[in-house]
Amino acid sequence: MPDEHNQLFENIPAPIKTILLVEDDTTIAELLVQMISQETHYQVFMVPDGPQALDLVKNIKPELLILDYWLPSTHGIELHDRLHDIEGLEQVPTIMLSVHAPLREMNKRRIIYIRKPFDMFKLLDTIHRLIV
Repeated sequence: MPDEHNQLFENIPAPIKTILLVEDDTTIAELLVQMISQETHYQVFMVPDGPQALDLVKNIKPELLILDYWLPSTHGIELHDRLHDIEGLEQVPTIMLSVHAPLREMNKRRIIYIRKPFDMFKLLDTIHRLIV
């Protein structure tokens, strides 16, 4: 009987894990979405700025945040703080992508910093390590 029970749940797909990507450079954003979609089974939601990210998380709960530091209406650390103030997102890990960013502030928040231009394999490895 236990085998029949296991078979019932065998074909139920695991929930798809989601990534929220906030990047205002469409070329970089599209490259990241394509790379993550091709190399992982994660779903990526891409928005170009903080207000749209804050609006999107009303409907989805990402397992990972990938934020550009230099965004049009805010910077990535401020957006990180605002997202982490939302109930249910307090512990979501964050990767910050930028040429330059304040390392001390990121270290205090346990934000993983990946310098642009980034190594795609390093980024993918980091994504896999952070999404459990």
